[in-house]
Amino acid sequence: METASSIHGPSIYDDHVSSAATTLHDAPTESHALAVADYDEKGVAEEDHDEPEVRDLGWHENVEELPHPLVAGLTNEDLWLLIRRFDKQMYHVKSIDYDPPGGLDLNIAKDEEFSPDKLRANIERLYMTVIVGMMGMVNHSVRLRSWRETRRTAAFTAAYFLAWTLDLLPSLIFATLFALIVYPPSRPILFPPAPIALVDSKTGGIQKPRAGMLGSHDSMTGAPERHKGEAVEMEAHNFVSGFASIGIGAATGKHPTNKAQEEGGIVDKSVPDPTSIEPRTVDTKHGTAGGKVASKHDKTKQPMEVAVWEKARPVMRGLADVADNWERMSKYDDPPLFHPLLHAHLLTFDFITSALSPTKPFKETARMRIGALLIPAIIGSYFIDDVMLVKSATFLTGFIFFGDPILKRGLDLLNYYVPNWPELLDPRNTILLGVPTNAQLTLTLLRIGEANKAPLPPPPRSGQPPPTHPPALHGDDVPLDASHEEIQSAIHPNAEAHQDAVTREQDPHKKPKHGRKLLAFFKGTTRAGVSTILGTDRLKASVGDEHAKMRLGVIPDPIDVAKSGPVDFRARYHGKKGHLYLLSSSSSTPLPKIFFSYESTWEKAVNGPVVFEVLIQDIKELKKIGGLGWKSKLVVGWALDRELADGLEVVDRLGKEYQLTAIPLRDELFNRLIAIGGQKWESW
Repeated sequence: METASSIHGPSIYDDHVSSAATTLHDAPTESHALAVADYDEKGVAEEDHDEPEVRDLGWHENVEELPHPLVAGLTNEDLWLLIRRFDKQMYHVKSIDYDPPGGLDLNIAKDEEFSPDKLRANIERLYMTVIVGMMGMVNHSVRLRSWRETRRTAAFTAAYFLAWTLDLLPSLIFATLFALIVYPPSRPILFPPAPIALVDSKTGGIQKPRAGMLGSHDSMTGAPERHKGEAVEMEAHNFVSGFASIGIGAATGKHPTNKAQEEGGIVDKSVPDPTSIEPRTVDTKHGTAGGKVASKHDKTKQPMEVAVWEKARPVMRGLADVADNWERMSKYDDPPLFHPLLHAHLLTFDFITSALSPTKPFKETARMRIGALLIPAIIGSYFIDDVMLVKSATFLTGFIFFGDPILKRGLDLLNYYVPNWPELLDPRNTILLGVPTNAQLTLTLLRIGEANKAPLPPPPRSGQPPPTHPPALHGDDVPLDASHEEIQSAIHPNAEAHQDAVTREQDPHKKPKHGRKLLAFFKGTTRAGVSTILGTDRLKASVGDEHAKMRLGVIPDPIDVAKSGPVDFRARYHGKKGHLYLLSSSSSTPLPKIFFSYESTWEKAVNGPVVFEVLIQDIKELKKIGGLGWKSKLVVGWALDRELADGLEVVDRLGKEYQLTAIPLRDELFNRLIAIGGQKWESW
């Protein structure tokens, strides 16, 4: 245990200080440099408050009481949306010593770890970016083809056939793309936005959203939301859950009754593991249907299972790459084509919609770079006729198909003389140089707060139901061929459904029906069992059981949440209650650091013994860990209707691990640690 003087004294790593160690202000990447730069327009978190200590911008205040905007150029709702999705995407990061591609860190590692939970997160990202964007493109196509917006469709038709008559159709297409990229005012003129849930994808007219009302503008169901982006996030969650249910049902014929066990705790041993039992359930179903079950003689089972899990990681990586590049292009390429609905105030990402004005603090150079690439295409399409195009395409097709020996020899020579050619052609180092993904953008915004000793407040935590009335909508926001009465009828809930929703909101304890009574009975029984089981962990921990110590405090007291952050984070170390303190650099603490103390107050912690301390620059790895197994987490969360407190593993550059558990604000601590230092991170 360290002495109190070590808090402000020399680090225990002073004899091993690495020359590569950096701080945030050393700006090892473009993200760091943008975070510490000075700007004319500033949000509250960007202002220099001339205080040595960290400024609390309202970590535990109501949303209405928070300063606005926290970061210039972004609404607080947009900022929280980014942070909320960042928390779901980031699990494990490691510090790297080399320069990241494109000058931005937090890229995905080549040997990224695979987990089903991470795969789910990437599929949800794919839904919120690619699938929703493609649906918007479909809606725009249907609206044009329907002739309901007569003047706009007539203008497109006239331009198309005039260019076709003059053999200038390719030139027209490239010129239109160029205008959309370099001149943003052309976008709402050519592609006026409309809420995706209001557009009938078959007729191009107006429809009533699937949710029965228009409560959100960026979701496909139009479901209501309390905070921006929550509806489409729930859609993504249910999208994955739906496919998972279909997959299990298709394989087993019903939801399986599992018998497998997972190590790690009593609850885990009592709850089945669908991932391991599902193949056995399929075998059983096959046998009951008259098939022959002889798994011990089945020589295909193990190789196929190994092959599936080996390919799972590349598939997950591919999904992440698609989502990353879509996010990059959506910021600087042509939103009407790639994200047709992401426009103006109708959408979740106001900043994504404008290639001319990318999200601060990133610059506009990539937009010009993309636009410049279209100029040769516009000129070339004027001189290249149809015959030349067909001849060239068919020649290239034949050469690629039959020219394998020549291509292999050429590739070998290229690898010999220019071994780093893949890096040189990496879009992150060329056309998308300096263009961030949403995760990289969020990390830069978090670093802005840390650079000014004003860490960004976490997204609001609210268990309240979403509003039952639609948000304000003006007539110009719905450029569809519909009357005012039709629009109002579509966006407002039916009177009966609205009354039911209001009744449920006003009287949540209304007497349930018979089926719900049965569910409530099982839930109450499970709650009692879970409480008893978790209670035994205290006895086990008292006799030295390390696994039991890891599970202590996983159900946090709401008071612990209210009193945590932004400097003092309640946590446990080896099962014992304490506080992790995060100190920013000051006159008394030249380098930022963390230290853990069992003392209950800051004054006592400063003057008392320290369990451990680590300089921020010495942190090499951060990993989110669960206080319970994933099955236990599902059961306990459902039975107790409580949010669980997970843990965080910190690894220093000497390889020593510090496992902190039962942290009510685990994600917020992770975000502060990843943003406060000068490390160049890589996502694992």
